[in-house]
Amino acid sequence: MAGMDPVIARLAAAEPTSWLRAQSPAPGWAADAALDARVTQARARFSRFAGWFARTFPDSAPTGGVLESPLVCAPALQAALEDDLGAQLRGRLWVKRDDLLPVSGSVKSRGGIHEVLEYAEEVLEAAGLDASDAGTPAGRRALAGNTIAVGSTGNLGLSIGLVGAALGLRAVVHMSRDAKAWKKELLRERGAEVVEHAGDFSAAVAAGREQAADQADTHFVDDEASLSLFAGYAVAAGRLAGQLRALEIPVDHDHPLGVHLPCGVGGAPGGIAYGLYRTFGADVFCVLHEPVAAPAVFLGERSGLRKKISIAEIGLDGRTDADGLAVGRMSSLVGGVVGSRIDGFATHSDAELTGLVARVHDAQGWRLEPSATAGLTGPWRVQADADFLRARGLDGERLDRATHIAWSTGGSMVPEEEFAALLAAGRGAALR
Repeated sequence: MAGMDPVIARLAAAEPTSWLRAQSPAPGWAADAALDARVTQARARFSRFAGWFARTFPDSAPTGGVLESPLVCAPALQAALEDDLGAQLRGRLWVKRDDLLPVSGSVKSRGGIHEVLEYAEEVLEAAGLDASDAGTPAGRRALAGNTIAVGSTGNLGLSIGLVGAALGLRAVVHMSRDAKAWKKELLRERGAEVVEHAGDFSAAVAAGREQAADQADTHFVDDEASLSLFAGYAVAAGRLAGQLRALEIPVDHDHPLGVHLPCGVGGAPGGIAYGLYRTFGADVFCVLHEPVAAPAVFLGERSGLRKKISIAEIGLDGRTDADGLAVGRMSSLVGGVVGSRIDGFATHSDAELTGLVARVHDAQGWRLEPSATAGLTGPWRVQADADFLRARGLDGERLDRATHIAWSTGGSMVPEEEFAALLAAGRGAALR
């Protein structure tokens, strides 16, 4: 690979790789006032439907229908990873447990459910109704005959399919070859229609988009370009800020916040990161984490080509145990809105991700899927990059006062037999 960027060469060789940007934000990056307004609207929309969630999904009842996950300090896991990685972590490790989000137990619940609600609200209002009519006979009659469709590797499809069907919409989920069989079965059990495609994630999205364009009263949720999804994800930042305040954890120049986000096409981590930058400014840095077989966003940003380049062009096939992250091209929306602002990117082997499933279970008793573990070793990657630490002023006591958050994305719904197999494989895997 003579002449190839050495970082991209490592990506092409499927080697675990990191790239942390010394300068951020990039010159010319600015927040989007119109997008900020959409995030505010999304926050209000979740509130309007909270009563319906509390009545419809028992796991959301304890929070009054507010779809949120706990932020949990993980000292036992931190100690276990320090032993595995041979380095003490400067700062404290916390985990944002979106694997426990009500309804579908995934970070995708935030954006996917928001877009379903936005579409449902439009249909209800056209019939002279509003969010308070969701779930009533009149509300279900108004929504009947309308379809919401999406292309997904699994978790986004679960959130949209489950909520869409519960509202009374026809829910159609186009799924790629990488999607887990149990996710397809669960969707069918809950009333969603599953259309399987032989291609990868991008092929499923393209097929779903094309079919939806030819059908009346059908709304297609485009994971590669949806502002509604993005705004729903960004709502998480304000919620996290409230949790940090409640825990009396400061975030300021002297107490930096590092957030590590598993990444597929980029929508969920990009939206969350955008919200975090708008909330905490220069006091937060965000790193996106992908499997070595599918570094779509890392490749798009490092090459500067974004959606114009596919992982197939550097010889990768996207096949990974982290099925929720198995995509070939990054989102054009994410690249344009927040790509240049992201502080860093990292890739991880399937052996590491599966090994982390076992480490987390043994240390904390939690059930995570491989995709959800991608950010857990991120803080160690950051503190090992002397150039990044020096450029960001993190090479002194500031790093010792840092709060590191690894964002967990799913796992609570994984069937027992499949999770047992993951544990068995993970206990024999090395993390380095």
